[in-house]
Amino acid sequence: MNAAFSPSKETTKTKVLVVNALFIALTVVATMFINIRLPIMGNGGLIHMGNIPLFIAAFVYGRKTGAIAGAFGMGLFDVISGWALWAPFTFVIVGAMGYVAGLMAEKMPGKKVYVYSLAVLVALVIKIVGYYFAEVVLYGNWIQPFGSIPGNMMQVVIAGLIVIPLAGRMKKLL
Repeated sequence: MNAAFSPSKETTKTKVLVVNALFIALTVVATMFINIRLPIMGNGGLIHMGNIPLFIAAFVYGRKTGAIAGAFGMGLFDVISGWALWAPFTFVIVGAMGYVAGLMAEKMPGKKVYVYSLAVLVALVIKIVGYYFAEVVLYGNWIQPFGSIPGNMMQVVIAGLIVIPLAGRMKKLL
């Protein structure tokens, strides 16, 4: 490859910055505007599609972009939509979801559909356990957080069903 056509470090850094910013924005928008409120106890009554860009970021661009999209995208949603108390928990929990899903997509051998499926399952466990304990801390109640589990499960499972068939194709295009 001719040196005149190879991307410079600045171009690469700019691309990474733009991709990360894009996925932060997509995650905020999908969380804020594509959601349904369910009349169930706990705080799992908001089913949103913010996990879709989160998983796309993690599977296509890797663990760092997945973590950034999740942590900053959903954390920013919490701050600007009246859920600011949740923002630190969301930053850590959803950032961990994106990081682990991206790490698994990068490092695990095997057919990508199985790797992505396992990554979504692990992200689901991180979300359920993380938000369960976040609610225990915030509300001092060990029972109420169980009401959030169905909504958290639906968010991740729906996102996985949408993203898993698409991620491999998207990665080939980019």
